[in-house]
Amino acid sequence: MRTPRLKLAAACLVGGSVLAALGLAGVGSAAADSHDSDAGVAVVVEVTGLLDPVMAELIESSVADAADAGARLLVFRVDSSRSVVSDDRLAELADAIAGSPIPIAIWVGPNGASLEGKVAQLFATADEVGIAPGTRVGDLGPTLPMLADHPVAWNNQDLIRHEVLGWRQLIWEGVIACDPLTLDDFGDRFAEAGIPFDPKTIRVPPDEEQCVAPLIGDFLVDLDHLGFVSSLENIDAQPRLKPITQVQFRGLSLAHQLFHTVASPPVAYLLLTIGMGLMLFEFFTAGIGVAGVVGALLFILSGYGFAVLPHNTWALVLLAASMVAFGIDVQTSVPRFWTGAGMLMFAAGTWWLYDGVSMSWIPMVVMTGAVAVAMFSGMPSMVRTRFSTPTIGRDWMIGEIGEVVDDVSPDGVVRIRDALWRARVNRATPVTAGDQIRVVEIDGLWLEVEPLEGAARDYREPRR
Repeated sequence: MRTPRLKLAAACLVGGSVLAALGLAGVGSAAADSHDSDAGVAVVVEVTGLLDPVMAELIESSVADAADAGARLLVFRVDSSRSVVSDDRLAELADAIAGSPIPIAIWVGPNGASLEGKVAQLFATADEVGIAPGTRVGDLGPTLPMLADHPVAWNNQDLIRHEVLGWRQLIWEGVIACDPLTLDDFGDRFAEAGIPFDPKTIRVPPDEEQCVAPLIGDFLVDLDHLGFVSSLENIDAQPRLKPITQVQFRGLSLAHQLFHTVASPPVAYLLLTIGMGLMLFEFFTAGIGVAGVVGALLFILSGYGFAVLPHNTWALVLLAASMVAFGIDVQTSVPRFWTGAGMLMFAAGTWWLYDGVSMSWIPMVVMTGAVAVAMFSGMPSMVRTRFSTPTIGRDWMIGEIGEVVDDVSPDGVVRIRDALWRARVNRATPVTAGDQIRVVEIDGLWLEVEPLEGAARDYREPRR
């Protein structure tokens, strides 16, 4: 805005005309708008959680889309410490980042974020790396051969090869590139912003304060060397950088966010366990209801998660076998040997489920406890309440007339004296819902029934 002001002063001196002043003020406003439009756009993309195929696709497409849109700068806001994609896929992403026609910067944040392992090696191919207070970086591991030819943004990279450093250590050891401002630099900034400068009252922040960006906006305004445009303004008698380049945030779509969440170790484990538990519950209830449908849906979603995550197949088999063991005792309504064996298999499958990624102990303990309560108390009580009867003195039921609730073909549910019972047809004569049936035999918890008319009969046996 300095040039329009000089033009306005000259016009006032020469012409002294109010109309001329107003006209040139309009030109100045147009120039400012043109300057804002020339500042371009910076795209910010969030990369959080495991680096899975969904997140890898987001990284690759963001680089291509930002270049096609003519963005000035692409910034990845990263909080990720593990990769579950192949090394070849990491090499493709590194090539895309290193070969991008527009500058790419990485900000590790917000407070508490981390960047570790192969993910840290990948994003080291960017042009600039910044951190927020409270962040951690390191544990890079051996250098991936396909990334060795790319430039590295980390300084003193060997310090974080096998160790994770906190944000202060990263600054003190020079891992993060930083050029702190001196007292003279602050004086220049005050002068540019038109603020009186008194060196005796100005405090120069220490390096660890100047070399971190608490918010991503603080990181962006210092990227003028990468094309981000900002202006120095007087805000509350302090020089502050005000962004001129527009910022656009981009993330996963709802569908991709769902799959990214499902591919999280605790979420996949919880979905699998809850899904199998609901399907087991539905097996001992009347017909196919909400529990069965929801359980099947959760089971399918967990299947995608385990297809992405590294896991031990034998541990998955143990989890499935534990549900079979639980079902053996649930149908007797009394927790016995198979319930205990199922708990052992479930605990072992939970503990050794993943190979290469970790899961917090909280979901493991909570879900193991929930399964124990359900199988030792909840499910047996439900079966006894809904289907069980005394083991002796049930001969009175033989010959009773009832109604079919769910098709008995070959098994289903019937109602006898307003009580629901598991039933199977006698001699494979199916009956449909609403038909009248007669109880002809009792076998454990099951009733053998036949239709009142049209039942198949063996005339070699005496009719009841």
